[in-house]
Order: sequence, then C-alpha cells, then structure tokens
Amino acid sequence: MRKIFLLTLLACCMLLGAVAQAAQITDVKWGVNKADVLRIVVDVTDTAGYAVDMEGDTLNLTVNADKGAQVPHSKAVKSSLADSLKIVDKGSYTVVRVPLKQRLLEKSYKAFVLKKDPATGRPFRVVLDVTPRQASYSGSGAATTVVSNRPVVSNRPTKNNSSIKKNTVIKTSTAADKKADKKKSSSKKKNDNKKNTAAAKTETAVNKPVNKSDTDKLAVIKGNGRFRTSGGLDGKIITLDAGHGGSDPGAIGSDGTKEKNITLSITKMVKEILEQKGAKVYMTRTTDVDVFGPNASDAEELQARVNVGEKYNSDMFVSLHINSSVNKNVGGFSTYYYPKTDNDLRLAQNIQNKLAANFGVDDLGVRQANFYVIKRISMPAVLVEMCFISNEKELTLMKGQWFQKKTARLIAEGIEKYFA
Repeated sequence: MRKIFLLTLLACCMLLGAVAQAAQITDVKWGVNKADVLRIVVDVTDTAGYAVDMEGDTLNLTVNADKGAQVPHSKAVKSSLADSLKIVDKGSYTVVRVPLKQRLLEKSYKAFVLKKDPATGRPFRVVLDVTPRQASYSGSGAATTVVSNRPVVSNRPTKNNSSIKKNTVIKTSTAADKKADKKKSSSKKKNDNKKNTAAAKTETAVNKPVNKSDTDKLAVIKGNGRFRTSGGLDGKIITLDAGHGGSDPGAIGSDGTKEKNITLSITKMVKEILEQKGAKVYMTRTTDVDVFGPNASDAEELQARVNVGEKYNSDMFVSLHINSSVNKNVGGFSTYYYPKTDNDLRLAQNIQNKLAANFGVDDLGVRQANFYVIKRISMPAVLVEMCFISNEKELTLMKGQWFQKKTARLIAEGIEKYFA
C-alpha cells in the first residue's frame, strides 16, 4: 500500500513538474519597419500571460514563462528607440527590458498575443510594438512602408474637415511604385480564388519587418486609378476586406473567439446589404483562408488584398477589423484612413458617424494611420475597428447576431451616405 502511495505521489510530482515547465521562452526576436516602429516577438512553447510597464526610461515586457537556456541574456538592437534589449530570468517568469533612448509618447506601445498554430508550425507568441515620436504621420505625404493593420502609428483623432471635396475623381498611382518581379517562382503563384482572401495582425505583420527588396518583388496589380465618389450606390464597385484569415487568427478573446471569424461574418452581411442597393461588391476572402496563400511574406499577404481592389477598379476599399488592447477596459469604434486622396477622410467620417451615433459604446473617432492596405491602394479606403475583443462586454456583444447585423447595416449606411 505504501509503495502504491509513493508511486502515485511520484507520478503527481512528475506531472506538476511537466506543467511548471510547459511554458518556456525559446526565442526573442526584434524588427524595425520603415516607420521605425520597433517590434519585439517572444516565442513561447505554450500559452503564457504577460504585462507591460514603464520603469523610468526602461520599457519592461514581463512574460509568465521560463527563459530557455538557448535564449541569450541580451541582444543588440538597431533602432532610434533602443540599442539593446535584455532578457532577465526571474525564475518563474522572464522580463524583456528595453532601455529607451527617447521618452515615449502616451499610448505609444502596444502588446498582444498570437496563438500557437500547428498548421504553420508557429509557436505561441507575445508581441510588443513600440512607436517612436517621428513615426507619427507628419502630413508631408512621404511614402513609408508599414506592414500592419494594427493602430501602432498615429492614433490621434482627426477633426472634421468641411473643405473636403465630394465629387473629385482623381487618378493616382497604385499600391506600389515598383514593377512586379515576373520571374517569381511558380510556387508563389496562386489562383484567383486564393488571392481573393484577406488578412492584418496580425501574424502578417508580426515576425519580421518588410524591407525594400521585399516590396520590389511584389506581384502588384495596377487599376485604372479612377473612382467615383457620388451619384448613389447603384452601379458602384466596392471591395470589402475581412480582416485576417487562414493561418492568421487576428486578435483572440478570453474565450478563444477569433477576430478572423467575426470580421468575415460581418463583411458578408455588409456585402449583402450593399448588393441589395445596386452596388457591385467583391470580397478579398469569402472563407477562412490566407490571402496570398500559406507561408507568404508580410508584404505579399497585404498586397494580395490591395490587388483585389485594383483588379476590379473599385470605387472604394473598406477593411473590417476587431481591435484589442492590454487595457481590458478600453472599448469602442474607430475608423482609420490615410490622406492620399481628397475623399479618404470623408469616407471614414461617414462610416464612423453612423457607428458612433447608434451604439452605447465609446466613440474613439476618426484617426489617421499609414496602414498598408489603406495607404497602398489608389481609391479611397478605410480600416474600421469594430470594438475591442479584449473588452469582455464588447466580446459578448460582437459574438451575437444582433451586434453583427447592426454593425453591418450601419457601415453600409455610412457607405451609402458617402456616395449620396
């Protein structure tokens, strides 16, 4: 009897030891995009909690996981924000310390997690984005590649601009100024059905920055550069982008709800409403798939969405997403635009005004950001963040048909008012 007891106790100890060691950090990576946004990615073997805080001039990312023996104690960083980062083993948890070279603006850093994806071999990841002062849009119109559909750049609310023109038709350059690489290997070529799919968070912009050689080789589709901005919905061509999809779940709620599923559901509803009013509507994805295809680079995945809008010479491009924050109390709607035409801001205002006036959640306003899909497309475009999946109240709302149908209806009404 005593022997059985000891064997049982030993088994329990071994099980507890395995659980205790289940979450272990295997790598800490960093990258800097052309807007100088510093991204730190912590690879973990299993789900782990995290926290972010400022300690003087040091930004700390604490991850509830052991530091693997192969992970170095420090890494050199080339960024205007920091020269190095330190990985400190605290026993039951690990702290990634980032000594900063400049004082951060309020809300200039953001952390989120990406679940383990067995299909692609990607581990559970804790991601921290840090935005320097100069990364905010200056109004100069200079092109800067930022492969992200998350608000890490220029979160300032924008005031209404009564001088915006309604009926302007503008011919502009398309998403990229470089020629497509016609010698791209056949393994990178996907059929139209796979290209007509959408992504943004989040994995499409997580593990590595996009460099110039990446953007030079993109398969870029160029439309005619012309779009209509008035005369009603009838006959207008609209491309809707359901955020994330396939190997990229987007933000994930506390109960496992995935952003990619909510965005696809609402996008389909918007499409149905607009088509009933006479519009011709295309979607970048209609099922749970990647845009470009598996194992695409960040730029390929994002450009594939832009290509859909350009391919059909759309009058408008609308990307739908769900927001997330480390602050669980933050909530509300926000709409992002990039001022490449005289109509992007007006489109954002029309949609945001409809959403803000008809829901009992916070109005976070219209904001300016140089997100890839709204910046590198020739027609007016917006990215709508439909509440926060990290907010428990809003998570409950967005899972319900009532919320999804109402949100879709209001977005469609905002689009209709834009063309009025």
